Amino acid sequence: MALNARLDHRNPLVFDTHELGRRPGAQQRLTRTVDAPKDFGIKDVIGVPEGAPVELELRLESVMEGVLVTGTARAGAEGECVRCLEPLERELTADFQELFSYPDADDRGRVTAEPGDDAEDDEDRLFLEDGLFDLEPVLRDAVVLALPMQPVCREDCPGLCSECGARLADDPDHHHDAVDIRWAALQGLAGTMKDGEKDEMSGAEPGVDEKQEK
Repeated sequence: MALNARLDHRNPLVFDTHELGRRPGAQQRLTRTVDAPKDFGIKDVIGVPEGAPVELELRLESVMEGVLVTGTARAGAEGECVRCLEPLERELTADFQELFSYPDADDRGRVTAEPGDDAEDDEDRLFLEDGLFDLEPVLRDAVVLALPMQPVCREDCPGLCSECGARLADDPDHHHDAVDIRWAALQGLAGTMKDGEKDEMSGAEPGVDEKQEK
């Protein structure tokens, strides 16, 4: 990843590491409650509503090549059961760990002449900018991994009736009488036929039975 561009220290998901200095082994613990950003989860499935509180517990540790950030995020997620389509809520706990590198150090902590000499290595790395780092991309990845891809309101949710869409959990005895579709078609045809058509189908002329009876 390229170097961060103009991080705003007023952003609640931007953190300052100046207190650590560049002393390997120095640590700092932080707690912070922030508002969830937009689209914070799995789109159209489940996620943390925009503006909902997200509780963060972080440990910042200075290492040779940068600052190692280890943390936990806790929040309430909302979504829809994939079986019965009813709304659901889940308590979310997401753990994460990420290294934010010094712009002037390689992966061994050595100072380089120019940051980003190796474009391929930099593509997957996150960097500090003037001692600041943005936690949002790391947090987003952690939340997505912690959320269920197929959320259900309960493990044994029976879902919806495939014929009429009724919620089966509300009516455990719900069922439809099984009818052989071949016989159903013949019954429907018979019901729409007139008496004369029935006689023609049987090969007899109308009124034959009456004559025979006389």
